[in-house]
Amino acid sequence: MSRPTVSFELMPPRTPQGQGPFWETVASLMGVQPDFVSVTYGAGGHSRETARAVTQRLVREAPFRTLAHLTCVGATRRQCIATIDAYLDAGVRAFLALRGDPPAESGPQPGSRGESAPEGGELTSAIELLALVRQRESLRCASSASERLRGAVSPLAISVATFPAGNPAARTTPEQEIARLFAKQAAGASFAVTQLFYDAEVYLRFVDQASDAGVEIPILAGILPPTNPRRLRRTAELTGVAPDPEFLSHLESASPEEQRKLGIESCVRLVDDIIASGAPGVHMYTFNQAEPALQILGATGLVPAPVSL
Repeated sequence: MSRPTVSFELMPPRTPQGQGPFWETVASLMGVQPDFVSVTYGAGGHSRETARAVTQRLVREAPFRTLAHLTCVGATRRQCIATIDAYLDAGVRAFLALRGDPPAESGPQPGSRGESAPEGGELTSAIELLALVRQRESLRCASSASERLRGAVSPLAISVATFPAGNPAARTTPEQEIARLFAKQAAGASFAVTQLFYDAEVYLRFVDQASDAGVEIPILAGILPPTNPRRLRRTAELTGVAPDPEFLSHLESASPEEQRKLGIESCVRLVDDIIASGAPGVHMYTFNQAEPALQILGATGLVPAPVSL
């Protein structure tokens, strides 16, 4: 039986003081030989330059593939092209193409929730961004036999996001998300990564329905270790995805040590359930905290050296 994939999402450090702890986290994760890590791009433009620097360093130094987040909201087409080209020049061969969140101060962006698209051919969707990445790669390969060879040896992989319970921000249902995912697949997506979820049935039902609708690309399960109640509430505010209220209440009434234990045990059950039902892998939203993610993966047997709870 093949081993499910293991991957992690990292957030670029926001301050120089955060550099040390960030790279210590990277070293800890490197020890379990993940299939890849992804580096967030910074919503609304925050931390984008740092994200590029972190991604480029990982491409040079890390023994695993590094997946660069790309967003198009708040950026011109020319800026998107410059970012894509810079990543390709640096050797990045994997991307997560996202529409992205608008800058907080700018309010709703044109092209979202039914508003009219901006003039000038700017990008308004993940599908358009995905197509642009493919186009820039094609132009490079057409201009150089060396680039064609590099592309043959290390094919470009472009992942996309999907929302198994629907996307509250876009007011979509799971069925509409499946239709969007099918369109992203048709545009050249290599695989999808889900928004976080806390109920295995939400993910498994979505995967089954997507398969019935013709989605053939792998749908990777995005998992958030539920060990910090404050983070869970904040994440629920941002994503619209909330944990079970009874579990959250229990977590909030526990000591920090007990919170970690309860959250890890809950997440181990979730991961065990989806892997047993055929999930291709687990993508851990780490918030730059290696220990909870590694404890969960260790307890499920997905990393080489299981870590005791």
